[in-house]
Amino acid sequence: MTTTLPRPAGTRPRALVKRRTSQVTRQDQLAALGCAVSAVLLTWFVLHLLLTSPGRLADLVVAYGLYLAMLYVVTRDRLGKLAAADRLVSTIVVTGAAGLLVPLLFLLGYIVVNGAPFLRWTFFDHDMGAVGPTDPVTATGGLHAVVGTLEQTALTLVLVVPLGLLTAIFLNETRSRFRRPVRIMVDAMSGLPSIVAGLFVYAALIIPGIQAGVGFFSYSGLMATLALTMVMLPTVTRTIDVVLRLVPDGLREASLALGASRARTVWSVVLPTARTGVTTAVILGVARVAGETAPLLFTSFGAVFLNANPLAGPQESLPLFVYRYIKEPLENVQQRGYVGALVLILLIFTLFLLARVVGRDRSKRRARRTTKRTQETR
Repeated sequence: MTTTLPRPAGTRPRALVKRRTSQVTRQDQLAALGCAVSAVLLTWFVLHLLLTSPGRLADLVVAYGLYLAMLYVVTRDRLGKLAAADRLVSTIVVTGAAGLLVPLLFLLGYIVVNGAPFLRWTFFDHDMGAVGPTDPVTATGGLHAVVGTLEQTALTLVLVVPLGLLTAIFLNETRSRFRRPVRIMVDAMSGLPSIVAGLFVYAALIIPGIQAGVGFFSYSGLMATLALTMVMLPTVTRTIDVVLRLVPDGLREASLALGASRARTVWSVVLPTARTGVTTAVILGVARVAGETAPLLFTSFGAVFLNANPLAGPQESLPLFVYRYIKEPLENVQQRGYVGALVLILLIFTLFLLARVVGRDRSKRRARRTTKRTQETR
């Protein structure tokens, strides 16, 4: 969009100067700075000289509201109503993004500052079986927690990805009368607290299994996987469902018009088109369950030694590792929890990177290769 600079009253007509509403010049920056300074000074004058300020939060809210009002008035006087509305909405959006980004960066920085000085490569080659509470923090071993997290996350993905993908295809690509009940069930499970999933597995499988003496239905990584599957499945299903809706209907119609079956259309047309979105759904699912602690307290139970078999015996994970040590009163033991939290963040970032690499769009690269080969043959 463009806006026309207004002509001052009493001046001769001149050629209209047009500019984009999103364009920011140095005059715009100075005007915004002036509005900010004026809003701060006016807030201080009203709330601290004329009235009694209830607190810093009230000062911030009042100053921000005055800044928005001044910015809108000044921009409307300089550039017009359209540019003023655009500048106002842009300021609110940027402020909201900053309000979300600042706490996240603070949290990440806090964990890095408290955990990075004590992280050593030895963390990945032994467990906590031979480490005492008075040993130095650098002697912390987390091999058992890393192995448990990777195995439980991998097993959860093995169960969730096929089920979530098939459910999303059923909801979006079929005309069954059962779509509505299934969609309602998926939406209801999306609001299920994670601790309820852990309690369900604990009450339905673990307690009867222990009472019957069946070792398979006892504390293990598999029980944790079942609880995490209940938490992750609705997230993946709903996200893939939304992604499949974004695939143009023209692609489906073209495939069906060429004689392909509906199943072939979904497999060869719809899913390749939505591959990047499906990868994003998997990433969101991993982010949903990778840091869960409550379901694991009732299912995997945790251990201080390495158990690489997720089908038998209690198994540790990084969320349980952090929970186990961060609540202890000793400072050096708490620092072990910060080390585990840092490793958990690094592990999640690594999984996200791998998922992005696997699910990246390769169509443009293939098109360039095809064009290059065509030019070489000519």
